[in-house]
Amino acid sequence: MKETNWHAEAHVAAPDMVPGSDRSTGPGPSVIVLLTCAMAFSMMQLFLLGALGPRLVGELGISRTVLGLTTTAGFGIAASLSPVAGRLVDRVGPRRCLVALLLTAAAALAMIGAAPGPTVLLIAVALGGLPQALANPATNKVILGAFPPARRGSVTGFKQSGVQFGAFAAGLPLSLLAAGVGWRGAVWAAAGTAAVAAVWAARALPSDPAVAAAGGARPVTSPRGVVWRLAAFSLLLGCGIASVNTYLALFGTQRLGLAPTPAAALLATLGVAGIGGRVAWSRSAGRPGRAAALPALLAAGAVGAALLLAASLPVHLLAWPAVVAVGVFAVSANAVSMVLVMQRAAPGKAGADSALVSAGFFAGFALGPPLFGELVSATGYGPGWLLVAVEFAGAALVALPRLLRRVDGSDLSEGRP
Repeated sequence: MKETNWHAEAHVAAPDMVPGSDRSTGPGPSVIVLLTCAMAFSMMQLFLLGALGPRLVGELGISRTVLGLTTTAGFGIAASLSPVAGRLVDRVGPRRCLVALLLTAAAALAMIGAAPGPTVLLIAVALGGLPQALANPATNKVILGAFPPARRGSVTGFKQSGVQFGAFAAGLPLSLLAAGVGWRGAVWAAAGTAAVAAVWAARALPSDPAVAAAGGARPVTSPRGVVWRLAAFSLLLGCGIASVNTYLALFGTQRLGLAPTPAAALLATLGVAGIGGRVAWSRSAGRPGRAAALPALLAAGAVGAALLLAASLPVHLLAWPAVVAVGVFAVSANAVSMVLVMQRAAPGKAGADSALVSAGFFAGFALGPPLFGELVSATGYGPGWLLVAVEFAGAALVALPRLLRRVDGSDLSEGRP
């Protein structure tokens, strides 16, 4: 198999290097499905801990506080590992890193399935931080190296929707499997599937280049101002999204008078809306001249969604359009930021730049829920949803300079910082 020049990914696509590809369109659907699976498995351990939480609390004797800390710890570790993971992807190549991602995810899931108590469970969550950190840098680099520019936006939307598909898989088919064979059997089944996906990645993706020798050519400097702004945008966006994800079902039961199943349906509705929104908005962002304006506009739409959640306290039915809006605007904005960082990455730096933006998003997921929970405990859900609105508004303001430059004509080229 020929080698793809991944280090020229921002400028030269090599779709003929991927089995089943066409030079004008890039690889076929199987590679897109593989990238989507990689995104799903990168966070599967956290999704399963949430979905199987009641069983874990009962059998392992862990407290709800410890179970909740697994999410914060998982995202915190992923945020801290992301810069290293991004440089690793740029250095050794995305194929090796995607195989490592899936094998590590399989190991973390197997540890959860074998965990005798909370200590091993937390070690598994820590191990699972590495797949989270590798996911966006490695998959983005594959897209840049294998797909032509016209397809990158839509492909990014599909692969980013893998996160929501992972949540769906943990919440429905694996939960149903757990009811039949036990929660450990369900987790081991997920671990086995991740290992199979690793073999698939090793066979389906093109070979990585030889590892560059230390002290070689000077690295190309990326437009760091753009990347840092996207990282700050992702931090604020992640704070708000994580608060909604963590507390939405509880809000439904405590304040909207919903039974547990309809309350869980609120979260499922958000996930479905997020899948559709990520695919549609990322495809739009892939068209020339559109990506720069979208982050601020989507974050502004997310502000309206958070205000609708606050308004659902007196008018309960507003919760349903509110969660749809969170999915369409807030969840989708993360995928658009990934399209944007790929458009702006310097040659050979797509992994590092993607990792920095991902680190901001993961840090937001670690910080947002504790802040929200403390505020709700002290003042109630109304101020809590207003805090989410403020976080989304902050994200819109961080992204606004890009929109202003886009409007006044000073940033019309998608390739300029």
